[in-house]
Amino acid sequence: MRELLGGLYFGQPRSIEGEGEGAPGARQAINTMRYNEPEVERIARIAFQLARTRRRRVLSVDKSNVLECSRLWREVVTRVGREFSDVQLSHMYVDSAAMTLVLKPTEFDVILTENMFGDILSDLAGGVVGSLGLLASASIGGPVGLYEPVHGSAPDIAGKGIANPLGAILSVALMLRHTFHLPREAECVEAGVIAILMGGFRTRDLVRRGERTVSTEEMGAQIAEFVRLAANTNNRAAS
Repeated sequence: MRELLGGLYFGQPRSIEGEGEGAPGARQAINTMRYNEPEVERIARIAFQLARTRRRRVLSVDKSNVLECSRLWREVVTRVGREFSDVQLSHMYVDSAAMTLVLKPTEFDVILTENMFGDILSDLAGGVVGSLGLLASASIGGPVGLYEPVHGSAPDIAGKGIANPLGAILSVALMLRHTFHLPREAECVEAGVIAILMGGFRTRDLVRRGERTVSTEEMGAQIAEFVRLAANTNNRAAS
């Protein structure tokens, strides 16, 4: 759970001062990390609510040994956590969290962190699983959710059939779960992705020496067929 509207990316003041003046080396740049309590409380509540649907564990990631913003972050998250006595809350500095995410990724359940730390850790997670093309994202917390792959667009490979569609497909699973409240359907899509990967299907970003590469269209078609067969099986069982 990465806070998306605050921190260094949006804090004011921000500027490059002295541009075009004096000798080279005279300029300085300013960015401001800024958070208020309602911003932290909002994302914290979403993280704890999500944890209740999973393994009931929240790890809040900050840098409270250095940053005042992180000290406020930790204080507010701890306060909100008292309202969720059924969820275990722990804290970790961001540098330690990055190392542990690489060494022991299965130890984590819900990670809660601010904007810049979340940006870095989410891309690190792409390295852990093997490709950014596998990662989905959901921007939630308001009346409308936005679902998209973590990697964004790649116009340089558009139309070549080599893009990995799994991030987009898994984003659909997140949409089914969080917007439409259809957990069984979301699990079916996720199961399809796992089954196809276990079956050896690989787009170019995932393939290793000796493995066969499939196109974007073929990867998508394989998962669509898995979902279709699963739906037919469930329908027959229900009747």
